[in-house]
Amino acid sequence: MKVSLTGAAETLLAPLYARALDARSPQPLLGDQTASALIDKLDYDFSRLGMRQSNAVGVALRARHFDRRVREFLTAHPQATVLHLGCGLDSRAQRIAPGPAVRWYDVDQPEVIELREELYRPLADHEAIAASVTDADWLAGIPTDRPVLVVAEGLTMYLAADEGPRALRNFVARFPRGEMVFDTYARFAVRSTRSMALFRQTGARLAWGVDDPRELERDVPGLRLVEAVSAYATADGVDLRHLPRALRIRLRFDTEVLSRLPVLRRVGHISRYAFGTENAGSRNAF
Repeated sequence: MKVSLTGAAETLLAPLYARALDARSPQPLLGDQTASALIDKLDYDFSRLGMRQSNAVGVALRARHFDRRVREFLTAHPQATVLHLGCGLDSRAQRIAPGPAVRWYDVDQPEVIELREELYRPLADHEAIAASVTDADWLAGIPTDRPVLVVAEGLTMYLAADEGPRALRNFVARFPRGEMVFDTYARFAVRSTRSMALFRQTGARLAWGVDDPRELERDVPGLRLVEAVSAYATADGVDLRHLPRALRIRLRFDTEVLSRLPVLRRVGHISRYAFGTENAGSRNAF
């Protein structure tokens, strides 16, 4: 199947390929076999994206971290709505297999949803929405009778600086209660990505940076930070033992050395926020 995505939409192929590399490794961290199958169906030169096995480790760990947060929310709220923003070709719903009382919406640009629907079989209580995540109109069609989880992996940094907070305010205004889980890059990290192969090849540009996750409590009234972890802190000790020696050394360096450096510790975060009437829970230091 020929792929004709360009710009920001084309960048979704990089994490897809990284998840496939992880799945095909001797000791996968995420084990996304759907990603492995999809890259064989797509007519695309993945080598141009600059993704290697070392990159695949970070992508797999990040995806697994998001999966765990989604599972935790659905365990606490078996009847819920999930908005999977900037879903790309991610098989998160298939990996998690939410229960029959969960409404799941995959949201992305029309050209992405069109490709996605050619590759994925429809699931029960699962709907794809072809729209910009910053457009509030599609939200009018989402029921508000259940707790909502808004999950966005690898998305926020592609939004304009004014679009990101406005989109978050739309969710808080629309839904009575819920949580949001998404990752952000610091402003200096957003600026430094322009020389990376992925962005040189696709022409995509990052725009919105967040230096401190607490900024969004000020920018989005009603949003409460529950937890924020450094992008370098998603690996467990057991992960290191299952990796090839070279990758094990690199990952240990990232988690034990880079994560302690003040500047690099704040390159990026994965943050969880609560809003609405439920107890926000305890706030974890980072």
